[in-house]
Amino acid sequence: MDKYDLCVIGGGPAGYAAAMRAIDFGKKVVLVEKDKLGGYGIYDGALASKTMWELSNKVKTVKDEIGEDKRIDIGFDKVKEIIDEALFERKFQLSCHLRIIHSETGLINYEKGEASFISSNEILIRKEDGSSFSIYADNTIIATGSRPRVIPNIKVDEKVIMTSDGILHLDKFPKSMVILGAGVIGCEFATMFSNFGQTKVYLIDKAERILPFEDEDVAELVASNLEENGVVIHRGSKLIRMDHLGDEVEYEIENKDGSRDVIRVEKALLSIGRVPNIESLDLENANVQMSKRGVHIGDEDTRTNVPNIYAVGDVSGHLALVNVGEREARHAVVKMFADFPVKPIHYENISTIMFLTPEVASVGINELKAQELKIPIRVSKVDYSTIARAIAMRKTNGFFKIIVSDDEDMKVLGMRAIGEHASSAIQSVSLLMYMNKGIDELAHMIHPHPSIVEGVQECVRMLIGKSVYKSSIFKDKLKCFKRTPEGEILPLHTITENPEENMNREKMRELSKTDFHRS
Repeated sequence: MDKYDLCVIGGGPAGYAAAMRAIDFGKKVVLVEKDKLGGYGIYDGALASKTMWELSNKVKTVKDEIGEDKRIDIGFDKVKEIIDEALFERKFQLSCHLRIIHSETGLINYEKGEASFISSNEILIRKEDGSSFSIYADNTIIATGSRPRVIPNIKVDEKVIMTSDGILHLDKFPKSMVILGAGVIGCEFATMFSNFGQTKVYLIDKAERILPFEDEDVAELVASNLEENGVVIHRGSKLIRMDHLGDEVEYEIENKDGSRDVIRVEKALLSIGRVPNIESLDLENANVQMSKRGVHIGDEDTRTNVPNIYAVGDVSGHLALVNVGEREARHAVVKMFADFPVKPIHYENISTIMFLTPEVASVGINELKAQELKIPIRVSKVDYSTIARAIAMRKTNGFFKIIVSDDEDMKVLGMRAIGEHASSAIQSVSLLMYMNKGIDELAHMIHPHPSIVEGVQECVRMLIGKSVYKSSIFKDKLKCFKRTPEGEILPLHTITENPEENMNREKMRELSKTDFHRS
């Protein structure tokens, strides 16, 4: 029986990161993957869908430039070709890297097969040809990922009624499609298909608004952009049935007023969450217990109840994101092998992106969460229409919003950015949070001009009363206020009254209500 310092079960983003981090410690590793190296980080997941998003954005930009009445009929076969090129490039990188590491160090073995526990240290690996063998591992990381959740009474064939596993394998753009679920993934696919302009998209949202975990201003801007792009959002609607009718789908919804609608479309996409892949692991043989949350494993800073077995990525029960899974995996390896104390992972400063039009980036808490936690906060918000770079790009649809503690330190608690370059602009704030810093450092930096991040700087300048544009003047474009734990909103800064300037100020306030742009 071969012996290893670490067995990693699952070759997706988290599992691959864990294996490579263990190499840094000079440990002998076996990486077991039953399907495709790279997992959902490449196939039918992050890389595939985001390649499609990038292409859809380019198509929409060209359409907007040449006029809404013009069509750009790019075939879905071309979309798949571009996606396949991106997947091949990434797959080639991972596989070549793994082979070279194996040949040069001899520290890592890659096994294509399905792993399950015999005991807390023994693992059975079943190969595709029916053969099997067992190995011994001092430590094990479970990184088996997740799969799309389905509904028992809806027939999913991945051709007419699909999950994210099937949606990227279409032969052509459907003329119409309904998406069940208005979370991040549902909204992203609604964005992509509506951007191409060849599919009438319907989005079923059982809540009163899409993205219910986000602040209302973020959700409403995303919703209005989707609707402007032709998406029909069934707000506050309950799905009564969804029937597979051969080449079509018929669904019935009950609206919030009690009325019902029956609609037929060509395709349907279920986007209702994911479930962890843990059934085939035989966890009971290793005495691994489910977490306190009931559906995941790994309650104690990536470690399960069994000291030498860890769970990372989608099976850990935290955010099901590539960057989170990789971070957890690397952290678990360091906990195993480092000869120094390891601080727990903090999930508060994780940056996330929603690939919408425009993109939405976030870090830390939002106003909704602050109210839930009864935290007094200060908030500043800058509209993209006041940012020189956004005006130059003719991309003024969006805003920055920063949330800080309501005290002299003004520690950064969170940020929301929606608009062009949002994901890049948020990094400076994420770093401040990681360093447990206030906003002074960011306020006094000299940013490049013109750049989108100047809007972030104006946000923090508004909080300390030193902004170029004053929120009390451009009330529709800029906001700066305190929010009490009870939800009461109070102004943070006002301009000293000067009777001689009243007339000019009123004129400026009227101007602030108008649009500064055409886009």
